[in-house]
Amino acid sequence: MNPVITVEFAAKAGGHDFKEESVALHNPEELFSFVAPGGGCETIPNEVDEIQMVFLQPSHPNTQNPIADKRVTLELGMVSLTGPLSEIVQTAEQLIDKAGRGELSDEFLKVIAVSL
Repeated sequence: MNPVITVEFAAKAGGHDFKEESVALHNPEELFSFVAPGGGCETIPNEVDEIQMVFLQPSHPNTQNPIADKRVTLELGMVSLTGPLSEIVQTAEQLIDKAGRGELSDEFLKVIAVSL
């Protein structure tokens, strides 16, 4: 199965950008498992100052509604979500829902600039 989301962790030092690590995710459930309490998000090094989540273009373009595949970026604190508009909107709705249910780790809430 090909990944649908790549997550890159970047740090800056001395004016240079460094990619700390890149993780390939195969579906949105893997993303939400990663940002849930105990899901691995807690192990992000303190040096990381930017997280880029890139949703790959769908393998079959939406010919009925091409705006759904339009590339957009949503910034939440130090996290940038880039990808097709439909994917970013769905992910944002799920983030709001999961935050309300307490299903996001405190560390992830901090990096998306949510006061606890």
